[in-house]
Amino acid sequence: MSVAIKAENLTKRYGDLVAVDHINFEVQKGEIFGFLGPNGAGKSTTTRMLIGISIPTEGTAQVMGFDIRRQSVRAKELMGIVTDVSNVYTQLTAWQNLIFTGKLYDIPKSERESRAKELLQLFGLFERRNDNVEGFSKGMRRRLCIAMALMNKSSILFLDEPTVGLDVQSSLIIRNLVKKLNSEGLTVFVTTHNMEEANQMCDRVAIINNGKIEAIDTPEMLKSAIKKLQVIEVSFVGSNGDLTSELKKIQEVTDVTKNGDKYRLNTENVPQALSNVWGFSKKKGLTINTLNTLSPTLEDVFVELTGIQPEIRPPKTQRGQD
Repeated sequence: MSVAIKAENLTKRYGDLVAVDHINFEVQKGEIFGFLGPNGAGKSTTTRMLIGISIPTEGTAQVMGFDIRRQSVRAKELMGIVTDVSNVYTQLTAWQNLIFTGKLYDIPKSERESRAKELLQLFGLFERRNDNVEGFSKGMRRRLCIAMALMNKSSILFLDEPTVGLDVQSSLIIRNLVKKLNSEGLTVFVTTHNMEEANQMCDRVAIINNGKIEAIDTPEMLKSAIKKLQVIEVSFVGSNGDLTSELKKIQEVTDVTKNGDKYRLNTENVPQALSNVWGFSKKKGLTINTLNTLSPTLEDVFVELTGIQPEIRPPKTQRGQD
């Protein structure tokens, strides 16, 4: 498998601020590669350098074999770029948006019309091709954005927060479309705050924090690396109030997080912690409703490596600085 992206000592400074600090990684052709990190970690800065709109302070990067500094135009010809902010023209129809995009890429008329039809069918928008986009749902607009990015038959797709602000059905549709495109050979570089999305979609992920890459591996390998961190999930029948502080006092429990009506208890000694939880429930006169042991999740890996809880964010109305 050959390399789609290669970054070597890639660095970006803004005065005294080092936004990206000598990072090194490779993305293989044909994989879905996730780039994860908290706000301010350097995700967007790295992506802007890779797509050629920000010049590195130090280091180099190649995209599809082309140097992003010396051959940025050649590299951009092979890219599809979807930002987290919709760039569709709402006063135009879906068809007109794709045809206009094809003209920007200087695609011949017959070819761009054929490509537009193919993409509208693939993305489930062909029946709405003559409708103005202002009447589209967020999910439909997002699909159209991705279709527009693929008008030039991109070899690599950069996706920024592909499902942020979308409903569950729209998110599933987009994830399945990305997987389908990837199965046909498209390389995908995706930045996301959604840990479950990264876990389901990505072949490998990189976690960046404070401008440095903390880890790169498959989701399962990253999770297995912190298997010492085991989790017990418990809920109680009719419990009143928050039991977090009391559960933290249980021997062999290192931390407690409340999620809805359930509590997640971190431990390095599952058998003893389970016994202690039963003892706690009897002492407090509580009836256990559910009790499960869980393996670490990608979110657990994220928190372990960054020390920062993933955020629940509203959809952006304008681009931030990451």
